[in-house]
Amino acid sequence: MLALATLRRGAIPCLVFLAASCLLAASNDKEPTPRFTAVTTSGEKFSNASVKGKIVLLEFWATWCGYCANEAAFVDKIGQELGPKGLVLLAIDVGESKKTVKKYLEQHPRNCKIVLMEDTNLAAMYQATVYPIYVVIDRDGNIAGTQRGAGGEEALRRLIARAGIGSADDDADTAGN
Repeated sequence: MLALATLRRGAIPCLVFLAASCLLAASNDKEPTPRFTAVTTSGEKFSNASVKGKIVLLEFWATWCGYCANEAAFVDKIGQELGPKGLVLLAIDVGESKKTVKKYLEQHPRNCKIVLMEDTNLAAMYQATVYPIYVVIDRDGNIAGTQRGAGGEEALRRLIARAGIGSADDDADTAGN
């Protein structure tokens, strides 16, 4: 009898935890993107309405972040590759001056749309405190996935795929089957 009581005490909290985890996971898949505005350094404006029907990759980064610098080339490559399929890549620099970012980009050019923190409310919404952070928004305006920290190119491609867009290689593999 004692063993059964002990099992119940351990099993019930475990079941409650598992049920709560499932509910949280399910709600994250359908979580709508908070209302946002963003203006790129070239003056292009973005909002929930302007990206409706597109997949959006938000990259939160900083000039001093080594991981961000290491991942910038393949992030830009993915943005160029998937742009024709409807991907919008917004690279949001967090917490630095326009002068600092401009000087950095002169030495380390990016091939994507750059947004400064002062020109958007996104950094606060996604609690951008570690870098890089990637957030993918699907065509319906829901958050398809979030990744905090560097994970490499394949991890980023998998994150983007959760929103329903794949690489050219994936499309070739699918067509061959």
